[in-house]
Amino acid sequence: MTTWHKRDWQQFYELARRPWRHRRPPRPVYPTGLNRVLPAAGFSLSELDDAGVDLDLAERLGLPVDAGRIGAYGPNVTVLRDFVRSSRQPL
Repeated sequence: MTTWHKRDWQQFYELARRPWRHRRPPRPVYPTGLNRVLPAAGFSLSELDDAGVDLDLAERLGLPVDAGRIGAYGPNVTVLRDFVRSSRQPL
């Protein structure tokens, strides 16, 4: 293994300082009681289906998927649709 030269470090920090090219994937939530939501481990399969996202596309976009969750939460489906729509548009 070789050590990095000064120019290598400069290139590394230039890349690290750049803003994100793409949006980060949204975080799924689930309702618990009145006016309260908690973070979920991933989007349910029915939420992905309602948003028109298959498992392969979810994996390519970096979306977390929780096959154990049952049901669909409306705000999650809306966020998924918006995220997929924005990820298809070139920046």
